[in-house]
Amino acid sequence: MGPSQRRLSLARAPPDILRAVRTPRIELLWWEGCPSTERALEQLREALADIGLPESTEVVLTEIRSDAQARTAGFTGSPTILLDDVDIADAGNSDPAQREDSDEPAALTCRVYRQRDGRILPTPDPDDLRDALGAAAAGPGPGVSAASGAPAGALADPDPRPGRGR
Repeated sequence: MGPSQRRLSLARAPPDILRAVRTPRIELLWWEGCPSTERALEQLREALADIGLPESTEVVLTEIRSDAQARTAGFTGSPTILLDDVDIADAGNSDPAQREDSDEPAALTCRVYRQRDGRILPTPDPDDLRDALGAAAAGPGPGVSAASGAPAGALADPDPRPGRGR
């Protein structure tokens, strides 16, 4: 199985690994006219179970009620799933020009997602959802540098030996 086909399963993970797993902030943005909200929430719950996060993991449901609120939230359609305030469709892609919905205006509308097999569906690909959740659960958390574990923007000590550097 290649790297893109691996699945993070914490159900059989050793206890020391489980202590290192964090629960990301999970938010589902939706609007009243979207027929796919319930299915997206079901898929999200299934993905949480698949990677071994507790059934009690909180998912914040945020209804977007106006175009103005959509613009403020950067909401390009329903359903939108955010992990630590990052859209799963954009996870791992720091270049806003290359993001999936970068050319889409914020609005009360339905959203579509390209599946790994090329189909277009109204909810994220389950494998993409599991991968994004697994990466967020294994990562350092919002506002923390993945490389150092220090708060984002913190300067690294040039010489980590005690009494050296800054």
